[in-house]
Amino acid sequence: MKVGIVGAGKVGATAAYAMVMKGVGREIVLVDLDKVRTEAEAMDIRHAIPFSARMLVRSGDYEDLKNSDLVVITAGVKQPPGSGITRLDLLEKNAAIFKQIIPNIIKYAPNAVLLIATNPVDIMTHIAAKIAREHGMPKGRVLGSGTTLDTARFRSLLSQKMNIDSHHIHGYVLGEHGDSEIFAWSSTYIGVIPIDDFCKQWGIKFDEDDKIFVEEQVREAGYKILDGKGATYYGIGAAISRIARAILRDERSLLTVCAPMDDLYGVKDVTVSMPNMVGGEGVLEYLELPLNMHEERSLIASATLISDLIKSIS
Repeated sequence: MKVGIVGAGKVGATAAYAMVMKGVGREIVLVDLDKVRTEAEAMDIRHAIPFSARMLVRSGDYEDLKNSDLVVITAGVKQPPGSGITRLDLLEKNAAIFKQIIPNIIKYAPNAVLLIATNPVDIMTHIAAKIAREHGMPKGRVLGSGTTLDTARFRSLLSQKMNIDSHHIHGYVLGEHGDSEIFAWSSTYIGVIPIDDFCKQWGIKFDEDDKIFVEEQVREAGYKILDGKGATYYGIGAAISRIARAILRDERSLLTVCAPMDDLYGVKDVTVSMPNMVGGEGVLEYLELPLNMHEERSLIASATLISDLIKSIS
């Protein structure tokens, strides 16, 4: 099982390290314009292999992606604080980069699943899927990390509040990976018990103000990390590793990745995050959660925001 990672910056390198620590795949190839940095990252990660899973990690070029089962894309222009670069400027620059990257990947790894982690991930995944389809790749084989990390942050905060293992918290963050994301409280369970019933049963105070606080903490997490250390990479690196495992092992796992959708509550041709079944062929199907009216309207608003941005660069 071979994984290519295009973009060996902090996110790409951390994703590779997370895969090594979890034994995801058997070979990882790092590809980046900065050859010196890429070889250094590969060397550093190789030195961790004696403490983890047996794996081959190396740097390479696009031709070294041959026979990859999965290619992760983290490459792209960042938006430095105070740079004056607008979100639309950023999208246009990254769209131009993807027009070069995607054909090169498909040329050497036509059967690979493409996992996009470049921000803004919803729109970049939509762009990547469009370019990939023009080169003969099926739509389901292109997906983005979406709100996988947001969902993890959500469950982590609830775990602390409920004092229970986060693996037993089943809740999802949907829509945009960004400020318009929505929290599916009506479908949030602790084990098999709705969260409100669980709190009543265990005498835990958790009202609407607490829910708003959790939402704010999730939405602000990335900004706080950026302010404190300049970049976020551990959480997203682990999220990429988790998605990679689902693909490489054909797990058919439910993950809140983003993928192109023909229609979402009337919003046409849009890419947002929903609980998707992820396996060896990429996105196999999405799960339509039973949302309440407020959540449904919020999801439509989030999808519309993404749709408008997609149209602005089409």
